[in-house]
Amino acid sequence: MILIAIISLGGIGVTGAVLLYAASKKFEVYEDPRIAQVQNVLPAANCGGCGYPGCSGFAAACVQADSLDNLSCPVGGADVMSKVAGILGKEAGTVNPLIAVVHCNGTCQARPHTNQYDGTRNCAIASSLYGGETDCSYGCFGYADCVTACLFDAIHINPETMLPEVTDDKCTACGACVKVCPKSLIKLHKKGPKSRRIFVSCANQDKGGVARKACNHACIGCSKCQKECPFEAIAIANNLAYIDPVKCRLCRKCAPVCPTNSIIEANFPPRKEKVTEDSKENKEIK
Repeated sequence: MILIAIISLGGIGVTGAVLLYAASKKFEVYEDPRIAQVQNVLPAANCGGCGYPGCSGFAAACVQADSLDNLSCPVGGADVMSKVAGILGKEAGTVNPLIAVVHCNGTCQARPHTNQYDGTRNCAIASSLYGGETDCSYGCFGYADCVTACLFDAIHINPETMLPEVTDDKCTACGACVKVCPKSLIKLHKKGPKSRRIFVSCANQDKGGVARKACNHACIGCSKCQKECPFEAIAIANNLAYIDPVKCRLCRKCAPVCPTNSIIEANFPPRKEKVTEDSKENKEIK
């Protein structure tokens, strides 16, 4: 009886092993070894800025793609993509570096508080309840959801303005802050030569008078910037000016004519003061 039991168990074990082997062969999923090689050179941030679910998903996409033209790792940048191209025997596509830009310039002085929020200091929660502590329902809450979402310590709330500010050399354009902002105030823009860029720092779509009453820095859709631009890079839609980064040549002619200072010139050298007759007389007196 013992011998029969041993033989039976042995037979069952062998049969099971054969069935498992056959199943593993039938349902085997082949994974290109280059996926692991590509994943090893990626920064392992798993931020999703590439548009894929983590670095493993991006590595698989790179291997399967015919070219790398539309694929980019925002954290690793050109150096990482060059390594990926070397592994796959492909050419790395040229990608313009991006940076997160905050489209709100409603400082505490320009956009005074008209009520007080007594609740959880969270942008997502607050946005589901009401428009904010000011009369501008499009403006930034300043509750730092974007700061919490950033994995690279690239965005902070300015304690004086209560607005988020992006640190250029830390921002990887991963898009985490863009996704978490409930008012869609943060967008990815071209970083620009020498990190210089011009953009309208406002999202208020109310009519001019209403917008200006809520915030001194609100865009009022006056079209002065549009008329001044020699490259037709500025359009007005929904009472709001928009600067096309593709058409914009960074000539800076639009900013001086903006009556509310809603156009931001980032990282440009200071403008030279215009010499007038009054200024000449003042210099001569001194």
